[in-house]
Amino acid sequence: MEQVIEHKLEQFRELNKKIRGYYEAVALMAWDLRTGAPRKGAETRAETLGILSTESFKLQTSPEMGELLSFLNRPEILEQLDDVNRRTVENVQEEYDRSIKIPAEKYQEYVTLTSHSETLWEDFKENSDFASFEPYLTQIVAKLQEFIDYWGPKDTRYDTLLNLYEPELTTVKLDEVFGQLRDRLVPLVEAIQASPNKPEAEFLNQLFDKDQQEKFSKFLLEQMGYDFDAGRIDESVHPFATGLNPGDVRITTHYLQDDVTSALFSSLHEGGHALYEQNLSTELTGTPLAEGTSMGIHESQSRFWENMIGRSRSFWERYFADLQQHFPEQLASVTAEDFHRAVNRVENSLIRTESDELTYNLHIIIRYELEKQLFNDGLSVKDLPKAWNEKYEKYLGIIPPNDGVGVLQDVHWSGGSFGYFPSYSLGNMYAAQIANTIRKEISNFDELIAEGNFAPIKEWLIDKIYKYGKSRKPAELILEITGEELNPNYLADYLEQKYKAIYNL
Repeated sequence: MEQVIEHKLEQFRELNKKIRGYYEAVALMAWDLRTGAPRKGAETRAETLGILSTESFKLQTSPEMGELLSFLNRPEILEQLDDVNRRTVENVQEEYDRSIKIPAEKYQEYVTLTSHSETLWEDFKENSDFASFEPYLTQIVAKLQEFIDYWGPKDTRYDTLLNLYEPELTTVKLDEVFGQLRDRLVPLVEAIQASPNKPEAEFLNQLFDKDQQEKFSKFLLEQMGYDFDAGRIDESVHPFATGLNPGDVRITTHYLQDDVTSALFSSLHEGGHALYEQNLSTELTGTPLAEGTSMGIHESQSRFWENMIGRSRSFWERYFADLQQHFPEQLASVTAEDFHRAVNRVENSLIRTESDELTYNLHIIIRYELEKQLFNDGLSVKDLPKAWNEKYEKYLGIIPPNDGVGVLQDVHWSGGSFGYFPSYSLGNMYAAQIANTIRKEISNFDELIAEGNFAPIKEWLIDKIYKYGKSRKPAELILEITGEELNPNYLADYLEQKYKAIYNL
């Protein structure tokens, strides 16, 4: 029997390696589309992506896969498998059960549509042209609604999409944690707005050379432990990270001459994603477990490196002098404390990716509420700009002057990533809870940051999070690390402590 099991496992591993190979080819072509591929080839490239993705999809849902899963998922077989093989079988079974319900031709249509839409979105955003984007987004929402019907809606239709990014997450749970967070943060925002001790940030309103920004971004990535022999950094309209395999994890940023902080913090953010993917256990390579366990946990790492390290006082005590060397004219009369307070100022802003830690969660809540309305309550795509502007006025007291800095500002919807946005706030909550545990277990945490010695912090994260990849569920992982389930109060405590100090409240 042992020989039979090993033979079936070998067939299973080879089939998954082939699927992973298609994934890597598709991911590489998608990366190319976002980082400078010729525009005239975009439509044909989208069709190619659809074809290759469908071939992978057919392998995932093939009779061979079904037969292998039927054998390996028998209780008496599962109990004989090691942890990696057992969890791989469980993971592939979940994906198989979901994918087998979607006709292959429907899947190909969807991938082709979203690949093309993502490319066109860049021009629509630049030209604030929602009218031209609307037909594509309408088709994407319609196809996702159709997929929900194939899958079978969970408690709500939107819950079905949430589950794609954060297993077992529901709108009931999100409403609860967002409500708790809102109750803690709104009074803090009001106190900050009333404070006379506002940071001076006028020195940021200057031009900063793009080449120097690029050099400093690469320097910071090297400092945090990003392996350039296993990755690279490029430019894109919207920064992102993509892991082809642990030996090839690429990130992008964008350089704004009038905003030195944009590339700086997006590089740290995407670098956090990349550290996760570069440090997966080698035994997961070639399996479906060779990626982050959920988008919430993934975002916890990007937000941890961007904010809890990158926006900390200790970080700028160490790195402000280096930044000054890159921009001596602009920052000659600025101190590390000045810069730390400036990059942590709280302002109601239009752009999610440029917003402060405190109001960032309001940007996420806006998108979450709009997505719920689209999939649960019948909000029409054509009415999105109006609904978007109304929520920005309600939550942040500002109205976008055009759709380019409003409803078109994020790439996610053009790629069909509905249900993704809550991951960012979940990431903030996970990050704060994880940071609370790190501080208990690494007592000199702040001193290490002030020394620029991130190796002990990175090793802790590898041991507790990164090495497991997708072999642990997010709820299981956070419980193992911190000893309790997701608790939004850690984020509220962290933000209160930080901003009371900055604003002398």
